[in-house]
Amino acid sequence: MDRLSRSVSRVVGALALACLVVLAGAPSAVAADRASISYVESSGDRLEILVSVPPGVEVDLDAVGVTIDGEPADTTAVDAASATQVRRTAVLVMDTSNSMRGARFEGAQNAARAFLDSVPDDVFVGIVSFAGTVTEALEPTLDRDAARAVVDSLELSRKTRLYEAVLAAVTMAGDDGQRNLVVLSDGADTTDTPLTSVTEAISGQDVLVDVVSVRAKAKPDPSLLALAEAGEGAVIGADAADLAAAFSAEAEVLARQILVTARIPAVVEALEATVAVSLPVGEDTLSARAFTTLRTAGEPDPPGVLPSASDDWSVPAWTMYAGVAGVGVGLIALLVLLVPPSTPHPMSAERRVATYTERLGGRQGPEAAKRESDPALAQAKQAAATVLGRSGGLEQRIAVRLEGAGSNLRPAEWLLVHTAIFAGSGAVGLLLGAGSLLTGIFFLVLGAVLPWIYLGLRQSRRRKAFNASLPDTLQLMSGSLAAGLSLQQSVDTIVREGVEPIGSEFKRVLVETRLGVSLEDAFDGVAERFDSKDFAWVVMAIKIQRQVGGNLAELLETVAGTMREREYMRRQVDALAAEGKLSAWVLGGLPPVFLLYLVVANRDYVMPLFTEPLGWLMLLGAGVLLSLGVFWMSRLIKVEV
Repeated sequence: MDRLSRSVSRVVGALALACLVVLAGAPSAVAADRASISYVESSGDRLEILVSVPPGVEVDLDAVGVTIDGEPADTTAVDAASATQVRRTAVLVMDTSNSMRGARFEGAQNAARAFLDSVPDDVFVGIVSFAGTVTEALEPTLDRDAARAVVDSLELSRKTRLYEAVLAAVTMAGDDGQRNLVVLSDGADTTDTPLTSVTEAISGQDVLVDVVSVRAKAKPDPSLLALAEAGEGAVIGADAADLAAAFSAEAEVLARQILVTARIPAVVEALEATVAVSLPVGEDTLSARAFTTLRTAGEPDPPGVLPSASDDWSVPAWTMYAGVAGVGVGLIALLVLLVPPSTPHPMSAERRVATYTERLGGRQGPEAAKRESDPALAQAKQAAATVLGRSGGLEQRIAVRLEGAGSNLRPAEWLLVHTAIFAGSGAVGLLLGAGSLLTGIFFLVLGAVLPWIYLGLRQSRRRKAFNASLPDTLQLMSGSLAAGLSLQQSVDTIVREGVEPIGSEFKRVLVETRLGVSLEDAFDGVAERFDSKDFAWVVMAIKIQRQVGGNLAELLETVAGTMREREYMRRQVDALAAEGKLSAWVLGGLPPVFLLYLVVANRDYVMPLFTEPLGWLMLLGAGVLLSLGVFWMSRLIKVEV
């Protein structure tokens, strides 16, 4: 149901009623030649239009015409009382507070009875009474005897819950068809219910509201005027003796309605348009116009009309899922195309040594063997290895990062995992963003960057663990050498008794020495993988001792003591700089995080920053200043030990 411009008809009725009550029957010039559209309901390719006509007017129903957006429409018209297509509901809201005692209350009951006698038989009538409490005395019904019995049983009590009663009446009127409220009251509300909540409910539910104020000569209360204005009605003043005439006039408004049914022309493609109704009355013609909704965006076009192009066209929801599925199929096809022929790919000497080292070093467990036995997975890894082989030094860089992070994955396996994460993050971004390309690209960037960040974090954590346990390892090696063991035997002691990651790295040193690599070169490999300057000095000391001689046990013990002192100093410096580091993180991260929050929570507020040239300059300036601040803070809190 659509909200229409119906104030004209309600004002006309109010003027006619005011003249009836105050001027005792003087004619109304305004009401004599005006008609108005009270209600329009769209059903498929048809419109059901309720038109209110002035009193005493005889309309030629066979000659009624309708134009929609200027195009003539096939039209039929009948008396609304004889039609069943559109439901009409009227709810009486009766004031039963103590201020209505005496002639006012008796007049109110007589007015309600007069309304029931005059209202058309097809109109559903409900009754709500209010005083200290709100009573939904009668649900809308066609049973007039039940309504009269309710009116006879009304009793007075204290207070005036006007607003709550109107809200209850709006709910009682329902959602279908034309709905009218006739409110009878002599005063203002006495509760804490805000008037705005009542007017918003009236406007939102598209309910017509007329108010009969039992203050014929006094100015109506402003709250009653606000209720009538929200319902596009009028406030009608009446004395107790004139209430019956006022309610009878309200009932006659419903009796003077015509139901016009018009078929929407096939050439009219708009969702909203102006509807004009012409009503022949003898030699004259009355007219009424209203701008209304013809069909909702989800409804199909009338038969014979092709869908028209629109600037507001949006991608259907199913295309988003089809796009995600298409991306997945494309990735699978790409992997299939990259799979080399079935001829065995020769393994390089370096790869054979690495494989042998992994197996002897215990880095390939049963799960890895199971993966190797899967033909599909083996083919995919072989295709990834072929891609890496064509990319120059990419395989070597990935291998260094994986070794530094302590991962058992090979570069080809890592490439497959990274590709899957990249594609999966893009699909998740499209789903979460409801097909938004910007959100999909953002998640793709996350899928490309986060795996490398994860490897970097693991590598950093492993390097810190290595450096932290290095002094104890050197102490253990010094003790082993002092006990008469050789350097290689002391390394084997570390393998059996050392902690991770030193235990696994020294085990790899032993494996490499079995393949012919010198012990010093194997140690150099450990220092390179962990980028450890401390261990590089230890290796240098071992090389010098082997060339010039000396007590290696004493040398390692001295180096271990020095490392302990440096580690102690490093931790002290980290503790003192922790507050500065936290401040740098907070001050550097708060502006972009808060901007991201505003983009999500109040997008319209911050969008000028991204759409206006001045906003671009502001973002650029803020980014430059923030970058300078972060740079200087990082220089201040960074202390080399």
